[in-house]
Amino acid sequence: MSVAPGDRFPDVTLKVLDAAGAWADLATGTLFAGRRGVLFGLPGAFTPTCTTHHLPGYARRAADFRARGIDLLACLSVNDAFVMRAWADSLAIGDAVRMLPDGNGDLTRALGLVTDASAYGMGPRAQRFALIVNDRTIEGVHVEAPGEYRVSDADYVLRHLG
Repeated sequence: MSVAPGDRFPDVTLKVLDAAGAWADLATGTLFAGRRGVLFGLPGAFTPTCTTHHLPGYARRAADFRARGIDLLACLSVNDAFVMRAWADSLAIGDAVRMLPDGNGDLTRALGLVTDASAYGMGPRAQRFALIVNDRTIEGVHVEAPGEYRVSDADYVLRHLG
């Protein structure tokens, strides 16, 4: 069962790379403490829709989200920290979007948003989704139907911010 509006944002530990490239732990419960943000999840770094539309759409609209009171845009994928950094670098994302590597799928499972992409040789992955989170409480949940890219799109989420 996936998270719903009113649920508390899960607190799991992700392995990330700091600015110097050293391993660091990130407690996800702290991400949205005292701030409002959007966490969007996608099936995989460097995959076609994710690379052409999903991540770049949020990066392009970052200023629009800030103007609407969003303090943090974060991208979650069941990929390791090295892949997420290389992907962000390849798209020149900079600091517009915080990249969250969920290499073991811990946060994706805690959110209840796992999909099985084994048919494509990818194993368990994140469903395509967007969550609006306010001070660790989930306000909005937009989860795509399999194979779709509509309700987690940056423009759609901007139109539906409360």
